[in-house]
Amino acid sequence: MCLAAPSIGGGAPAPPSPAEVAQQAVELLPLGAPDIRLAPPSSGLVGVPVWMWVHTSEETWGPISRTASVRGVSVTATAQASRVVWDMGDGTTVTCHGPGTPYTPDQGAKPSPDCGHNYTAPSTSHPQGRYRITATTHWSIRWSGSASGSDAMARTSTASLAVGEAQALTQ
Repeated sequence: MCLAAPSIGGGAPAPPSPAEVAQQAVELLPLGAPDIRLAPPSSGLVGVPVWMWVHTSEETWGPISRTASVRGVSVTATAQASRVVWDMGDGTTVTCHGPGTPYTPDQGAKPSPDCGHNYTAPSTSHPQGRYRITATTHWSIRWSGSASGSDAMARTSTASLAVGEAQALTQ
């Protein structure tokens, strides 16, 4: 982005506004889409908890900061993810106010303590026989320097999960 500024009395160009420099700082932030993790990772069962979380890094969860400076005006923008909204593909939306807890095998069939879902129907009735899961990370951005302010952004990723039914035989 090139900031063209009018000159002051025919001399040096006027400095850009802090908001213009803040926009440059925000554009420098390499905010990534959520790195989706699921347990089970590819197929599950009706009624068995699905754990959802995002792998955290500076680019996928934050905090992350970048500074822009133009003709004496300097602004630092800092972004931090605040929540992940999961569209589970079955009409359910789950909002998690953190990245979620990674699943470990010792958890067995327990539900996630902070970010999970139970499917109530198999995915065979959906296109391609899988639920399409969409995760959207919502970022809060604060900027400060020559002035201060805030902004917000979102980044989205998708995954899919086959969900089947377990059959039991009784005599």
